[in-house]
Amino acid sequence: MDLILLLKALILGIVEGLTEFLPISSTGHLILVGDLLHFNNERGKVFEIVIQTGAILAICWEYHHKIAAVLTGLLKWQDDAKKFTLNLMIAFMPLAVLGLIFGKFLKAHLFKPVPVALAFIVGAFIIFWAEKREHKITITAVEDLTPLDALKLGFAQALALIPGTSRSGATIIGGLLFGLSRKAATEFSFFLAIPTLIVAGLYDLYKHRDLLHSDDVSLFAVGLIASFFSALLAVRGLLRYISHHDFTIFAWYRIVFGIGVIATAYSGLVQWTVD
Repeated sequence: MDLILLLKALILGIVEGLTEFLPISSTGHLILVGDLLHFNNERGKVFEIVIQTGAILAICWEYHHKIAAVLTGLLKWQDDAKKFTLNLMIAFMPLAVLGLIFGKFLKAHLFKPVPVALAFIVGAFIIFWAEKREHKITITAVEDLTPLDALKLGFAQALALIPGTSRSGATIIGGLLFGLSRKAATEFSFFLAIPTLIVAGLYDLYKHRDLLHSDDVSLFAVGLIASFFSALLAVRGLLRYISHHDFTIFAWYRIVFGIGVIATAYSGLVQWTVD
């Protein structure tokens, strides 16, 4: 296996893990970093699908007690487990349906560095606006969500179909606007990531199954492991951070990052993909 290719896999795995659950868009970062590393071809897209598994496993590891309790509760047909699972299913549906309808169009026109950078900046101002509003907390735990709450969060998550928006960011900020505490909004975005990323990943892998080769096993392994450990660090760090801070710092990061991409694109300093 090419050592340069393994290094690219390591870098992209770390990027995926660090950005998947922060409100800064993992898809946007992977598009940009993949472009810089010249690993944005069809093979690279399949690799991105695979390394998301590492991020999913990190959430499963971090919340294994909660997940085990829900699974056990479902076997016993307990009301709280049924309610939690139903809410996740409801919240997942808007992105699934809208993704099937608009996904191909969006990938063809918006999965490029400059549109991603613009989405970074727009998302930043939405975070600023959400943080300036009076935050009335009516839901302090994910168990308190109603099906209607879950549906609203699902439509918020669906905004992440626009690359650079951030799936977790859209869900978290939507949660703040709908009365969830920071912790509840953040944790629900984590749990919602499990069915979302699994279904999306399986669907994309099926579509690109002809590009899967046994020669890429080591490449996938490096990226997946890197994604797992970096996602674990990001999740734990985010939960500690939001216990004392708001999300404004992520908005500033998005602005600086987005302006940097646009500036390098139009100055010619970096030859970003534009077509």
